[in-house]
Amino acid sequence: MRVAAVQMTAELGSVKANLKSAKQLASSAFKEGAELIILPEFFTSAVCFHPKMLDVVRPINGEPTQLLSILAKKNNGIIGGSLIALRGEESYNTFVLAFPDGSLHFHDKDQPTMWENCYYIGGTDEGVLETKIGNIGAVLCWEFVRSRTALRMLGRVDIVVGGSCWWSLPEQPLGGSPSELRVKTLEMMIETPAKFARMLGVHVIHAAHAGDFIGEMPLMPDFQYKSYYVGETQIVDGSGKILARMKREDGEGFITADIEIKRKWNPSEAIPDRFWIPDMPPELNQAWELLNNHGESYYRETTKPYREKHPVEENKTKRV
Repeated sequence: MRVAAVQMTAELGSVKANLKSAKQLASSAFKEGAELIILPEFFTSAVCFHPKMLDVVRPINGEPTQLLSILAKKNNGIIGGSLIALRGEESYNTFVLAFPDGSLHFHDKDQPTMWENCYYIGGTDEGVLETKIGNIGAVLCWEFVRSRTALRMLGRVDIVVGGSCWWSLPEQPLGGSPSELRVKTLEMMIETPAKFARMLGVHVIHAAHAGDFIGEMPLMPDFQYKSYYVGETQIVDGSGKILARMKREDGEGFITADIEIKRKWNPSEAIPDRFWIPDMPPELNQAWELLNNHGESYYRETTKPYREKHPVEENKTKRV
């Protein structure tokens, strides 16, 4: 099967523009023979702490999911990506995988990362999608760096697909130089797909964002968070060998590789007996705790009341 991973330079919060871009990139990948295409996490919006993010939520069966279904049917292929999706009174970071026969499979990211908590809540499914082509593990961003994600998929999946919207530190220092920590976080992202593949012994398809963004900083209203998404779109085999890769500097586009989707390797790296797979820098651990707590309060006190005043119409869609 020829698989593809898309790298986007999404426009923050502009769902219409990002759907157009995703459609163009996916259509180009299908034309080059791709049969399975993965878009990044938050392909409809990207993400940071910004007022625009209050308006990016879409119904689970809204325009983004419809676009994926149309592309899958038109090209007789499979395509997936994640968006902030509304179901009932709550929103989730939902990965949607669309098949050409109209069937849909879903995974909700288990826990938001830092300021992401401002805009959605975590899900409870295990991310193992039972599909016609095999069991597919769906993994989003920092799920890739948590041991529990690998543990719940070990021996249960034929391939892992997913993406990230992994951001770097702000250009403006928060006290001292952020250069060393920025290098560490980039190294972590570069290593993550291959490390995850070695732990499970299966292919990993990882799509990413690579553009710049300007946001705000929770708890620091006068601070402008100017930074970028770190990219690292990769297709990796179960031994950890990178078959195709795009760096952040490569900008927008896609990569492809021809793989045997059910081929497996003996896992060659142990899953650590701790919360994080990598050795997480203490500064990121501190930010994780602080911004998670702030985001959960913001979601209850700002995002949900905003949604009550600006409702998003939702139809009912059966979840597979």
